[in-house]
Amino acid sequence: MEFWLSAVFVIGLMVIHLLAKNMKFLSVEPRSRFLSVAGGISVAYVFLHLLPELGEFQEHLRGTIENEFWQFFEDHIYLVAMLGLALFYGLEQMVKKSKRQNDEADKRKATAEVFWIHISSFALYNGLIGYLLIREEFADGWGKTFFFIAMGVHFITNDRGLRATHKEDYDKFGRWLLTAAVFIGWLIGVFTEVSELLISFLVAFLAGSVILNVMKEELPDERASSFSAFFMGLTAYSFLLFLF
Repeated sequence: MEFWLSAVFVIGLMVIHLLAKNMKFLSVEPRSRFLSVAGGISVAYVFLHLLPELGEFQEHLRGTIENEFWQFFEDHIYLVAMLGLALFYGLEQMVKKSKRQNDEADKRKATAEVFWIHISSFALYNGLIGYLLIREEFADGWGKTFFFIAMGVHFITNDRGLRATHKEDYDKFGRWLLTAAVFIGWLIGVFTEVSELLISFLVAFLAGSVILNVMKEELPDERASSFSAFFMGLTAYSFLLFLF
């Protein structure tokens, strides 16, 4: 049952990337409030599910690892979350620098090299989400469903941001690569099972990455984001997570 549910959800995530371009309600001016609601949902999921789960991983793994290097991370799993946040922050700064330089040359997007580095990082990110969709130990079907919803609306926000950043390059190449990456990650999860320690690292990295990718869309003034919509998504999804 869990396999088929994950299969349905991975198809759903792929469809989101393929059809996000046609979601005309996201193109309204000022910025669609849905995107802020989506950001609130993603943040609520990270803080109320993913981060508490890291604490559970630490307790479960404590004393079971002999290697001193991995023992350090066993006791400091949140460093991996911080690394995920820092990595995507660095990528965003690289993209912005490239765009500024190209703007001076009357271009409106980053260089081809920066585009492929940026999209490749998000492909790995999507692959990680696809992998966790089948390999994460959810308590029940509801747990998997809440993961799908949180990542699905997060994909919509990411898709919107990447399209605004890379223009036609994203539609021509990027969205297809990201769509394939979700499925490839899920397919790897079907045939490969890794240790709980690595799963905890993957969850931690995802948590930090989601926080950064949400905040970069919500905080800049030019985004014209809505705090009320963000808070509504945050509180509503938090209530659902507590309820189930």
